[in-house]
Amino acid sequence: MVTFDHRDTGTTEDAWRTSGLLERLPPLDLPHAVPHLVLLAAHPDDESLGAGGLVARLVRQGTPITVVVATDGEASHPDSPTLTPARLAGLRRRELLDALDVAAPGAAVVFLGLPDGGLREHRAALRRRLSAVLAAVTEDEPGRDDGPVLLCAPWRGDGHRDHRIAGEVAAVVAHEQGARLLEYPVWWWHWAAVDDAAGTEHMRALTLTPPERAAKRLALASHRSQVEPLSPDPRDAATVGPEMLRHVERDVEVFVEAPGPSTQPSTPLPSAAQSSTSTTSSPSESLPAEFFDSFYRGRADPWGFETRWYEERKRAVTLASLPRARFRAGLEIGCSTGVLTADLATRCDRLVGVDVAAAALAAARERLGDEVELVRLQTPAEWPEGLFDLVVLSEVGYYYGAEDLETAISRAVGSLTADGVLVACHWRHPVPEYPLRGDDVHAALDARPELARVVRHVEEDFVLEVFARPPARSVAAEAGLA
Repeated sequence: MVTFDHRDTGTTEDAWRTSGLLERLPPLDLPHAVPHLVLLAAHPDDESLGAGGLVARLVRQGTPITVVVATDGEASHPDSPTLTPARLAGLRRRELLDALDVAAPGAAVVFLGLPDGGLREHRAALRRRLSAVLAAVTEDEPGRDDGPVLLCAPWRGDGHRDHRIAGEVAAVVAHEQGARLLEYPVWWWHWAAVDDAAGTEHMRALTLTPPERAAKRLALASHRSQVEPLSPDPRDAATVGPEMLRHVERDVEVFVEAPGPSTQPSTPLPSAAQSSTSTTSSPSESLPAEFFDSFYRGRADPWGFETRWYEERKRAVTLASLPRARFRAGLEIGCSTGVLTADLATRCDRLVGVDVAAAALAAARERLGDEVELVRLQTPAEWPEGLFDLVVLSEVGYYYGAEDLETAISRAVGSLTADGVLVACHWRHPVPEYPLRGDDVHAALDARPELARVVRHVEEDFVLEVFARPPARSVAAEAGLA
């Protein structure tokens, strides 16, 4: 998952121009005859921000267009003193219709009304209704010989949760119905570093004509609640700032098209994401050190460890799952900025934290001082020496390729004392750029005969397990209560 704030300046358009990325991208192969464009927007204005130029191009070519709007965007100003969420939802629907009157007169519009910020919880409804729209469009084009329907959706690597879910659902639907899928970045331009290369190998550029740029600009201007303040109150500030507008007004529009059909995301993000990487990994390849160096660059708390209730609660569950009150020596692989590390240190006489990212370790040192031994290693090839009665693998196993994961588990088991315990906790949802999923990591741990499970806690979002050397005994058994 990615943590960013739309109120920040973000990566400037000048920085993107200087990087040369836009000039290096191959052109988008867009045929002169497209039977139908189905454009999925997670929120009203996504269609103009990410694909307004494409819409203008296809309108000129006579392509029928259907716009599917997943949410009404009612959460764009959660603390607004001016508009309630219900009034804002109605306003944003009208703005979208105004935008399409400018950019694509006569386009069909389907408002789904799903909760803004809640597409993950309504993934099934989004998939069902998008499938129905695509099926209806396909039936209206019997015997077409001018190629597949074009489905355009937010990029799965965009760093916004609703965008990721919309892109993932679109990928599944496109694969099921034989549509061509293009994904459009929106917020990636805001938070990504210019030397990040995650997914850029699949990026293509659509060079816009002056009339297409003008149509896109006018369409976006129709979304007044997003590009202008609702009132002078800071809580009513525009969500699309000046630098975002500069990204949108450039003379190229960028789309991501992964080769071949896939039901899996084509790129990241951390956690949110998704994140930004220098390579795209397969299940057999671990993420390189450069991935983490890029991800932490310029971000004090990229995972939201210090601000998200989700993270605070997960740490509490992790600490409560430790089967003993005290440990002689602990080892945390992937300690990041040291937020969980600080809590673990209160339960260990000695604690070693390991991470591959220099920026993360610098933040951890500032947080922890000399309380914890912090070491920069690229695991599993490098591993700290010694034995530990606590080894923690929290949100780290899915960064490994399959072979490296097995090596990491072997080395972790080899680090355990005879009475040692291994704690693993991982996010269960797919993140496009990660080689494995959290469930894959825990399946590999469960399959190891050297480990016996003591604790298993499973939620929709994460799985937490505690293992010991067999025969493992419960906490009550260890305390003589059972």
